[in-house]
Amino acid sequence: MTEIRTSEKGRILCVLGPTNTGKTHLAVERLLSHRSGIIGLPLRLLAREVYDRAVKIKGERHVALVTGEEKIVPKGAQWFVCTVEAMPLDRHYDFLAVDEIQLSADAERGHVFTDRLLHARGSEETMFLGSDTMRGLVRRLVPNAEFIARPRLSQLSYAGAKKLSRLPKRSAVVAFSANDVYAIAEAIRRQRGGAAVVLGALSPRARNAQVELFQNRDVDVMVATDAIGMGLNLDIEHMAFAALSKFDGVGMRPLYPSEAGQIAGRAGRHLRNGTFGTTGDCPPLDPDLIERIENHRFDPVVAARWRNPELDYSSIAALVASLEQPPPREGLTRGRDADDLLSLQALRTDTAVAERATRKDRVELLWQVCAIPDFAKDLADSHARLLSQIYVHLVDRDGRLPQDWVAGQLRNIDRTDGDIDTLSQRLAHIRTWTTVAHRGGWLEDAQSWQAKTRAIEDRLSDALHEKLTERFVDRRTSVLSRGLAEDPASLNVQLGEDDALTVEGEIIGHVRGLRFRAVGHETVEQRRILRSAALRVLGPALQSHAEALLALPDENFALSPEGGLLLITAEKESVPLAVLVKGTEVLEPKLQLLADDQLPAETRKAVEEKLAGWLKRHLRQHLGDLYRLRDAEMKGAARGLAFQLAENLGALRRDDVSDLVRHMGQAERHPLRKMGVSFGETHILVPKLLKPKPTQLKTLLWAVAQGREPDAPPTPGLTSLPILEWREDAWWMAAGFLRAGRHAFRLDVVQRIAEGARKAEQASRQPVQKAEPAPAQKPEAAPPVDTADIVPPEQQQIEPVGEQIEQPVEAPAELPVPEIHVEQPAAAEAPVAETPKPKKRLGPPGSFLPDTAWMNLAGCGADELHRLLWALGYKPITARDPETKTDVTLYLRSHKAIVAKRQREQEKRREDEAKMADSPFAALMALKQQATPKKR
Repeated sequence: MTEIRTSEKGRILCVLGPTNTGKTHLAVERLLSHRSGIIGLPLRLLAREVYDRAVKIKGERHVALVTGEEKIVPKGAQWFVCTVEAMPLDRHYDFLAVDEIQLSADAERGHVFTDRLLHARGSEETMFLGSDTMRGLVRRLVPNAEFIARPRLSQLSYAGAKKLSRLPKRSAVVAFSANDVYAIAEAIRRQRGGAAVVLGALSPRARNAQVELFQNRDVDVMVATDAIGMGLNLDIEHMAFAALSKFDGVGMRPLYPSEAGQIAGRAGRHLRNGTFGTTGDCPPLDPDLIERIENHRFDPVVAARWRNPELDYSSIAALVASLEQPPPREGLTRGRDADDLLSLQALRTDTAVAERATRKDRVELLWQVCAIPDFAKDLADSHARLLSQIYVHLVDRDGRLPQDWVAGQLRNIDRTDGDIDTLSQRLAHIRTWTTVAHRGGWLEDAQSWQAKTRAIEDRLSDALHEKLTERFVDRRTSVLSRGLAEDPASLNVQLGEDDALTVEGEIIGHVRGLRFRAVGHETVEQRRILRSAALRVLGPALQSHAEALLALPDENFALSPEGGLLLITAEKESVPLAVLVKGTEVLEPKLQLLADDQLPAETRKAVEEKLAGWLKRHLRQHLGDLYRLRDAEMKGAARGLAFQLAENLGALRRDDVSDLVRHMGQAERHPLRKMGVSFGETHILVPKLLKPKPTQLKTLLWAVAQGREPDAPPTPGLTSLPILEWREDAWWMAAGFLRAGRHAFRLDVVQRIAEGARKAEQASRQPVQKAEPAPAQKPEAAPPVDTADIVPPEQQQIEPVGEQIEQPVEAPAELPVPEIHVEQPAAAEAPVAETPKPKKRLGPPGSFLPDTAWMNLAGCGADELHRLLWALGYKPITARDPETKTDVTLYLRSHKAIVAKRQREQEKRREDEAKMADSPFAALMALKQQATPKKR
C-alpha cells in the first residue's frame, strides 16, 4: 500500500448508532468545515449524492469526485468525495471520514474498510461512522479512538405483512435480485400505477432519474436491492421485505439481523417515524428479529476482514503468496478471495500473460489490470479474456492501449436499442471501459476517451431510465396520484370534442354513450383514481350525451346478437347503451340501462323510456306474428294454441298440444291459418318466423328468458346442419330446427319429409295391384314369398352416424331392429296363361323406401336422413330385393314410437290438469260448488 502522508496526531472520533441518526450529515458538515478533507462512502450512488450536495455549498472548482469509474478532480480541489476503495490517500487532508465502517466484517470488501480503519487518518480530525456493533472491535484495533453514540431521530416499528396492492404510500420494497425487482415493479405498475427501480448496477445518472420519480411523488413505491440500506437518504415511510435471504457470492443464506436492521432503518426520515414489514411471498419475521430491529440491538462484530497491504511484485507467485498471508494480530481474519485476486489466479495460467509478467514492474501492472472490476458479472473466463487482452496490449505497446481496438470495443457498446437487460449489460460494459479510461496513462489523450465513455454512459443511462419508466410507470396514474394527494381541485380536467377526458394533458379515458371508460388502466385502484378526477366534468358530459340521444331517430339504434342495445354513431361505431334482461314474459324482456351514477335521475328515466319504446317497435317489426297471436281475440282451443305458440316463439311439437288440436275443427283452425300458422305432421309453426332475422331474435329472447348467454343462431339459408356443440332441444326449437341425433333440420323441411313419409307409409299399406293380362306372352307361375328374402334381425347391422358431442342424443349408437313377421301366402293356384307376374312388396305393409328427393330437400346425406326418420318414429329394417338379390333398407313405423307418443300425450294432459287444479279458477269453482245447495 502507498505510504499515507497524514498525521497520527489528529483526533480519532467514532460516531456509532443505528440508521437515521444523522451520522453522514454530521460527517459532511465536519468535512466542509475544515480547510481540506476527504470522505469515503460505501456506494458510488451515495458518493454522487454527497458530491452534489458539497458542490452546492463549495462550488464545482473546489470539490472532487473519485469513484472506480468516474473522476472529477479540479486543480484546486480541497474536498474529496469518494468510494472507500477509490480514496486517494497519497495527499494531505485535515479531515478524513469513512462511512459504514461495520463493512469491515464484509467477506469480500471488508479488507478495504479494515485498512482504512487501521491506517487512514486526517491531520486534524478522523471520523469513522457506523453501527454500534463495531464499538468493541474498534476499541481493540484503535485504542486511542473516542466514541459518540447517536440515538435514532425517529421511532421504527413493525407493521406486519401487507399485500403489494395495500402497501402504504412512500413505501420501498427490497428484493435481492434484478429479476425479483423487475417482477415486483411490474406487479405494482399493474396494481398502483408504477414504481421506481433502484439497483446497484445502475449508473449514477439512471439511478438519480429513478430516485427523482419517487422523490417527486410521480410514484409512491420504490423497488430496490439491498443497496438501498447503505445510507441513501430517501423519503421512505415504510420498508417492506420481499425476501429474507440473499445470494452472497457463494450461496443463498438468510439475512443477518444487522443486515435486516440496516435495511429496515431506511424507513423514517429525520423526525418522521417509520415502519417495516413483509410483502409478497416473504415469510413472516421472527418475533426476536422484530424486537432486535425495533430496539437496534444486534450482536457485536468480533473480527474485521484483513488482507496484506504490503505486496510482493517480484513474481506472480510471490504476489499471490503475499495476498494470502494470515492476519498479524487478534481481531483480524482473512476474508473471501476478492474479484481482483480471483482474476489474478485466472490470468496466471494464461500463457501470454505468464510470458510477459517476468519483471517487477510488469507484475505490478498485472495487479493493476486485475483490479478492473467485472461490472457486467460475466462468466469468469469472459472477463479474464478481456483483462488478458488489455494486459498484453499494455506490455507490448509500452503501457498504452491501441486506440483502434478500444474504439471498436466502444462501437459495439454505443447503441441505445434493445430491452432493459440488453441496455443494462451495455451499461455495465461501458462502466468497465470508463474505469480503464481513468487508469493513469493507459490511453493517449485520456481526457478525450474519458469524455467519450462518459457520453456513451449518459446515453445508455437515459435510454435505460426511459425503458424502466416505460415498463414500470404509468404516467397518467402517477399524475393523478400526485394531484389528488395534493390538491384535486387544482387538476386541469377537460373533455375534448372527441369525448376524450384529459387530466393535466394526459388522456385518461373517453365518455362512450352514457358511461366513462378509463383507458390503459388495469386495476380497481387505478380506475377509482381516474373516476375521482373525472367527477368534476362527468355529470354535465353525460347530461349532454343523453339529451343528444333523446333526439335521435330509430335508425341510430340497433340490437346486437349478444343482447346489447347499441347506438350507431356517424362513424359507424357501435356504443352500448343497455342490455336485455329477463322480463315477465319471453316476448317482453326488460332493459338495463348502462349509465354512470352521475346521470341525473330524470334524464335517466327519459332515456330508459325512449330505448324501451324503440325495443318494443323493433321486436314487433320482426316478430309481429308472435305478438298478434298472443293478443288475438279467439276462443276455446284456438285461443290456447295461439297463446302457446307465442310463448314458445312460434313452434310447437304437435304431440305436446294434441288435446287442443284434436278438438279443433277446420272452422277453429281457419283464423290461425290466416295468421300464418301451419299445422304439420309433427309440428305446428309459423313458417315466416324461420327467416334469418326472426330466428336471431327468437334465440336471443329465449336466452334472455332463461338467464343465459346468447348463442349464435344457425347460419342463414341452411336447411340442415351438423351439431358441433351441445344445445338444448328447446333452443333448437326456438331457432326453428329439430334436433335429430347429431344433426338438426329446419322445421319446414321436417314437415315436408314427415308428410312424404306418411304418404309412402299409406301407399305401402294398399293391396298389391295386379297387372293387365298380356296375351302375347305366357307368364311363368309366380313363386311364393320366401321369408329368407328378409334378413333376420340378428344379421342386421345399423352403424351409428355422425360425430360424438358432449351431451347424449336421442338416437342410440346402435339402433334396435324389431323382428319382422311376414305372413306366408297361401298356396298359389295354377297360373293362368294370360296373367302377368304381379309386382311383389319388398317388406311388410307400412314399410317404405326413403325418397332420394328428401335428401336433396334437407341438404343432407343418407346417414343424416336416417337420424331424422328415427326421430320421426320410423325404425329401419333390412329386406332383400328378389329381383336384384341385394339388401335394401326400409323404414317402418315403430310401435315404441307410437307408445311413447301416447305417453307424452298422457303426461301433458296430467300436467295441464295439475295446473288447472292449482289455479285460482279451480279454487273458485270448488267454492261455488260448496255454496250451491244440492237438489233432493
